[in-house]
Amino acid sequence: MIGPDRDIPAPDLGTNEQVMAWLMDTYSQQVGHAVPEVVTGKPVVLGGSLGRKEATGRGVVFAIQEAAKHLRMNLSESTAIVQGFGNVGSHVARFLAELGTRLVAVSDVSGAVYNPRGLSVDAISECLARNGSLKDCTLGDHLSNQEMLELPCDVLVPAALQDQITGKNAERIQCKLLAEGANGPTTLEADEILARRGVFVVPDVLGNAGGVTVSYFEWVQDTQNFAWTLDEINSRLHHIMTDAFRRVLARSERQSLDFRTAALIEGIDRVAAAKLVRGLFP
Repeated sequence: MIGPDRDIPAPDLGTNEQVMAWLMDTYSQQVGHAVPEVVTGKPVVLGGSLGRKEATGRGVVFAIQEAAKHLRMNLSESTAIVQGFGNVGSHVARFLAELGTRLVAVSDVSGAVYNPRGLSVDAISECLARNGSLKDCTLGDHLSNQEMLELPCDVLVPAALQDQITGKNAERIQCKLLAEGANGPTTLEADEILARRGVFVVPDVLGNAGGVTVSYFEWVQDTQNFAWTLDEINSRLHHIMTDAFRRVLARSERQSLDFRTAALIEGIDRVAAAKLVRGLFP
C-alpha cells in the first residue's frame, strides 16, 4: 500500500516525527535496505527535511500575509486568536508574533486562555511543557474553545479539529480574516454565512498546504540524496504559497467567486488540463 513511488505517508493529528521514523524503519526492514523516501516528516537525522516540522504553520502565515495585503490590514497593528496549540497552531502563533501581531487568545483541548493585552508564545509554551495543558495556565482568563472563537479579533486561525465553525456560531464570529490551519474547520453552512458577512476566508486546501509542500521537498531531497538549506526550503515554500494565493485571488475576482470555490476550481482545473493533454490511454 505504501512505497517511495506509491503512497507516501506524512505526520498529521496523532502522529509525529517518531512515528514516521518507526514507519520508515519497518518498511526498510521488509525490503532489506534503508528507504528514507518512503515517508516524510521524519527526524532530520534519518533524512528528514529542515523546516518540515514548522512548514504547515509557516505556510498558513505566508497565506495570512498575502490576505492582509489584499485586505489592507497591517499585521503589526492587528490581533490574532489561534485555536489549537499543537504543531500547526504553536508555529502560527510564533510566526505571527514575530510579525508584530498581538496574540490575544490560544487554546488546546482543555480550553482557552484569553488576555486582551497579549500573550507571550514562550510563556504559553512553558506553561504547556510544565502542566501538560492550558487548564492551569495563569496568563489570562479561561474560556471554552467555542467562547474563544467568538471573541473579537482581526485574524482567527482554527488549527485544531474539523467542524469548529458551523451554522450555529458563524453569525457570532467577529474576525476580519479567517485562515484555516486545520482540515475542514468550517462547515458549508458556516461558509455561506461568513461570505454574506464579509469575512475573508483562506480555505484549508490553500492555507495549510505548506506541510505537504515541504513533504514534497523532503521526498525530492531523499530521492536525490541531497540536502537543501533551510533558507532554500523557506524561500521555495514562500514562492509556491504566494503564487498559489495570487492565482486563486485572480480567479476569485475574475469569476466573482468566493475564495474557497476559487481555490478548488484552480486546483481541479490544473488536474483536468493535465488529463486532457495525456489522453489517458487507450
